[in-house]
Amino acid sequence: MMRRTLENRNAQTKQLQTAVSNVEKHFGELCQIFAAYVRKTARLRDKADLLVNEINAYAATETPHLKLGLMNFADEFAKLQDYRQAEVERLEAKVVEPLKTYGTIVKMKQDDLKATFTARNREAKQLTQLERTRQRNPPDRHVINFEEFSVKRRNIRNLYSLC
Repeated sequence: MMRRTLENRNAQTKQLQTAVSNVEKHFGELCQIFAAYVRKTARLRDKADLLVNEINAYAATETPHLKLGLMNFADEFAKLQDYRQAEVERLEAKVVEPLKTYGTIVKMKQDDLKATFTARNREAKQLTQLERTRQRNPPDRHVINFEEFSVKRRNIRNLYSLC
């Protein structure tokens, strides 16, 4: 009975470990790629700002009609870059920052899993010791009952320490 419970917990723990490692791998990649995308978009915005400044500088040297057209074009192009700036800020706030928090959460879950594995290994050793006691002293129910009680008590204590 206890052995089956231990096996079920082992399966659940391994499933959790797989899930945490998948999240760690894929969310890390997503975070890096989104951050790179945001940086490239910001660089594109910076280059467009340089282009607007150059168009304005060129407009200053031209005839009034061309100057007006170039200034209007530069103004509209600058408005587009304002939208690009808003996109960069939204991506950083709504995508990159939440993905960064998963790194901390994954580390905490990994620590929890380590504690769970340690407790599981300790429990397995205790069950092995109980089985040895049963094999050595089958008629001595008092010692066996005491060992079973000790194992259950430690398991309960381990469960409370993990919470």
